[in-house]
Amino acid sequence: MIQKGISISYNSESFLNLTSMYEKTFPNKRFKHTLNFLEKHISKDQTILDLGVDNPFSKIMKENGYQVNNTHGEDLDLDFSSVTNAKVDVVTAFEIFEHLLSPLNVLTQIKANKLVASIPLRLWFSPAYQSKTDPWDRHYHEFEDWQFDWLLEKSGWEIKDRAKWTNPVKKIGIRPLLRSFTPRYYIVYAERKDQ
Repeated sequence: MIQKGISISYNSESFLNLTSMYEKTFPNKRFKHTLNFLEKHISKDQTILDLGVDNPFSKIMKENGYQVNNTHGEDLDLDFSSVTNAKVDVVTAFEIFEHLLSPLNVLTQIKANKLVASIPLRLWFSPAYQSKTDPWDRHYHEFEDWQFDWLLEKSGWEIKDRAKWTNPVKKIGIRPLLRSFTPRYYIVYAERKDQ
């Protein structure tokens, strides 16, 4: 299931449910890197609020021993109640902030002292992602790493660790070649600055 000896446990029924969201493009590499980074910084006895509805990766976190609750599909640009009312140790946000018009607002409302967040990086050779059928599945922001760092700093977070990885595709052409060595994802572990 997951490459190079990294084990992410999920049974065949949940795998089928998870893969239906991604059709034929289940992001094994991204999930492997994300889980490794999470395990490096967050212990399994810490409670997590995962921004966004229950999703394939939140299910993988649960199946790997994490205590995870998700937000409920509310518009996080306007409704912070799930974030402000959550009594958790950690907030995770995996590919969420690029969908918000103003991620600064929700970032300042987080009460937890730890944050693990990832974003797709802006690619100079490709336009921002926009689903033609799902208005929630659009990227308002595709950040450069320094922009995301600045956003976190302005909202009261101090980055303690970061990582990037590529997202090669099995196609022929200039863009697929560029994707083989251009970082596409950026993940950070941050802690709330002392106030």
